[in-house]
Amino acid sequence: FSMFGSKRIYALNEEMELNTELILEFLKDHKNERIFLFGFTFMIWQHFYKQLIEKKINLDLSNGLLIHGGGWKKLVSESISSYDFKDKLQQACGIKHVYDYYGMVEQTGSIYLECECGHLHTPIFSDVLIRRASDFSIAEIGEKGIIQVVSVLPFSYPGHSLLTEDEGILLGEDDCSCGRLGKYFKIVG
Repeated sequence: FSMFGSKRIYALNEEMELNTELILEFLKDHKNERIFLFGFTFMIWQHFYKQLIEKKINLDLSNGLLIHGGGWKKLVSESISSYDFKDKLQQACGIKHVYDYYGMVEQTGSIYLECECGHLHTPIFSDVLIRRASDFSIAEIGEKGIIQVVSVLPFSYPGHSLLTEDEGILLGEDDCSCGRLGKYFKIVG
């Protein structure tokens, strides 16, 4: 995601501590501008959010847009939901626009971005299939199953179709309240 930023800074140093001075300087230089933030979900929670709270650091990220993904499994022991994640970040630093994404290194370029309604959407160059664990047949809308991701992007390796270990539910197609077309789904485990 760094290619979408014109000036990049890192909120965490190599010791996973907040670069507070650098962040404050960046915010001062870009006051009243839209700020794009991204990172791994578990790192944002365990290192960014928790340090803001523990060190009582006040950052105004109300003009920010955060895209995060990866590492929800590392937060299972903390029982943090997507709603709580967003709510706590808004309380800590004022950020209102927080969007999760689903994707994996095994299928480069396939990103399933969350919409305003909290649903993950398939991009036009990709698809998601939900398969029944009992026989791998295609599950119905609303039925839980194993997620298979399909993409036209991988050329240099056999990554065009992957059966994941993740469970999900197809919520619908072409009828999400956000207005985006295509399939939309959620991860349940």
